[in-house]
Amino acid sequence: MNVELADERFLILTDRFSMDHAEGRASTKRIDAFGTLAKVTGFLTKPKEDDFELVYRERRLQPFWRLTCAADYLYERTRRYAVKVPPAVETVAAYGQTLSAVEGEITFEGLETCREAVRKESLYDALTKQPDGALSRYLQYDGVAVAPDALQAAAGEDTIVVPPVAKAPELIRDALSGVITRIEADRVLEEKIRVKAVELYYRPIYAFRYRWQNKEAIVEFDGLTGEVKAGGSTFESYLGKVMDPAFLIDASVEAATLFIPGARLAEIIVTKGISLAKG
Repeated sequence: MNVELADERFLILTDRFSMDHAEGRASTKRIDAFGTLAKVTGFLTKPKEDDFELVYRERRLQPFWRLTCAADYLYERTRRYAVKVPPAVETVAAYGQTLSAVEGEITFEGLETCREAVRKESLYDALTKQPDGALSRYLQYDGVAVAPDALQAAAGEDTIVVPPVAKAPELIRDALSGVITRIEADRVLEEKIRVKAVELYYRPIYAFRYRWQNKEAIVEFDGLTGEVKAGGSTFESYLGKVMDPAFLIDASVEAATLFIPGARLAEIIVTKGISLAKG
C-alpha cells in the first residue's frame, strides 16, 4: 500500500477587529456573564458602569486542525451475472459461448475492473481533540502561513499562542479511518492513501474577565465572526511563554499504525509535536 503524508502547515487567520472594539462589544454581555442573579438584580436596580471591574483581558490564538484525506482503489474481481430472458428461450449464443436458460435466466461470468475514490475533510478542536464540523466557518477567512518558529513573532508580543493538546499523528489515525474502506477484490492493481492536508489553524479570540459583587465572570469575543458570548476561558498561564518548535521525526519511536479492512496494515511514519518553553 502506498501512503502519502503531506507536510504540516501552520496558518494564522487574520483578525478583523481591534482589542478596543472587542472590549466594547464584550461589555454589552457583562450582565449575561454573571447569570440569573445579575439579571434579577439588573431588573430591580440596574447596575452602574462602575459596578463592573475589568480585572483581566487577553488576545489569544486558539488552534484547530484541518486534515484532508483521500483514498483511491483500482482492483479486479470476477463476478457472475444473471440476466432474465423470455420464457421461450432455451439457449443464448454470445461471445463464443452458448448459455443455457434456467428458470428464465442465463448466467455468465465476467471480470470487473473497479475504481473507487473516497475524499473526506476532518476538523478537530486542537484543545479537546474532538471532531467539530462547526469550525468549517473559519475556513472562509484569510490566513497567513507561518513557519513554526515564527508563530509567536507573527502573533505579536502581547498575544497568547495556545499550544495544541491534540497532536497530528493521533488525529491522522482517526481521519484516515473515514476514507479507508473494505474492498472486495481478487486482485488489487492500485491502492493509494493520501493525507493531502495537515494544517494547524490559529484563530483570534478575545477574553475579558469582569468582577462584580465579589464574583468573577468571563466574556469572549470572536476575532473573526464578531460574535460575543458569555462564559469561556482565559489562558493567562501561558502568558510570557513562547512556542518551542520541537518536531520529533522518528518513526521508530512513534508510528501511527492503522488496521485496514482486508487484514492489511498501513503505517504513517511521521511524528510531530509542539512543546512550550519559557520565554
